Amino acid sequence: MIIIDGSEGEGGGQVVRNACALSLVTGQPFRITHVRGRREKVGLMRQHVTAIEAACAIGGAECEGLRVGSTEIGFTPGRVTPGEYHFAVGTAGSTGLVLQTVLMPLLAADAPSRLVLEGGTHNMMAPPFEFLTRAFLPIVNRMGPSVEARLVRHGFFPRGGGRIEVDITPAPLRPIDCLDRGAATGHAASVLFAALPLPVAERMLKAARKKLPGWAEDAFVVRELPVDQGPGTILLLEAAFENVTEVVSGFGKLGVTAERVAATAAGRMAGYLASDAFAGPYLADQLLLPFALAGGGSFTTVRPSQHSLTAATIIERFTGRKTQFEVRSGERNLVTIR
Repeated sequence: MIIIDGSEGEGGGQVVRNACALSLVTGQPFRITHVRGRREKVGLMRQHVTAIEAACAIGGAECEGLRVGSTEIGFTPGRVTPGEYHFAVGTAGSTGLVLQTVLMPLLAADAPSRLVLEGGTHNMMAPPFEFLTRAFLPIVNRMGPSVEARLVRHGFFPRGGGRIEVDITPAPLRPIDCLDRGAATGHAASVLFAALPLPVAERMLKAARKKLPGWAEDAFVVRELPVDQGPGTILLLEAAFENVTEVVSGFGKLGVTAERVAATAAGRMAGYLASDAFAGPYLADQLLLPFALAGGGSFTTVRPSQHSLTAATIIERFTGRKTQFEVRSGERNLVTIR
């Protein structure tokens, strides 16, 4: 039994999701105390409960303490069974974070699977759908498996109601090295909005254009979604290279101006572009788990986040594989899994 203090490191829900995925792949049970101990509202939230329920469903697992607000859980894995699964978060909780929990175990299964996930598709504090399909999954597919995701309906916080469908064809993960992103192939900036005034989206896009003066005029677009998919708005910034695409997002929020949302997101994108690293901070977080389960590999990234450092610690507890973070030059850091 692996014992984890959920208040250590970044102390959030990522500890729970990674532990569930690793437990199903390795067959090792675990217990987490002080679940989400560093969050303002400690314990499991609805989206974490759904993620664990999904892990139990695909893996024949049992979980003690599985309820909203629980600060301690015990998880005993079973055998992962591929198939067709439908999971609904029930709120605007992130569908992407539920996918993060079950994807690696299903990639290790002996037959394809199909997932239908309902809830939030564009949430603060979670990767939006476009990040998954354009930044993360292409790297996973390069490692051997085939994962295709489709957005059927957008779901913004707080209403939710989104839907994504995911087809998973498993294959052994093979180690790869992702050191150089290659030459730039294009940029795109888009604002998606629903049930909000058009000028809000236009102001957000105008502010982003001002912060990214080297991007072509036709790279900036506004897209209005059906009213019943809102209210909500998101700015998506994409920088495509030969070997990787970086996606940075900024979410509209009550009390925060459109200009401030755009400035923050554009600043993060400018920081990535100023480096020559392969992965931005969020992609680096996501790559650690598949690279470890592949048995090794390496990639360059900007300064490692606390999320990445915590994930590396959890991965080592289950697999024994160490993650080495080495500063090469400036913001270009080498991450190696051994």
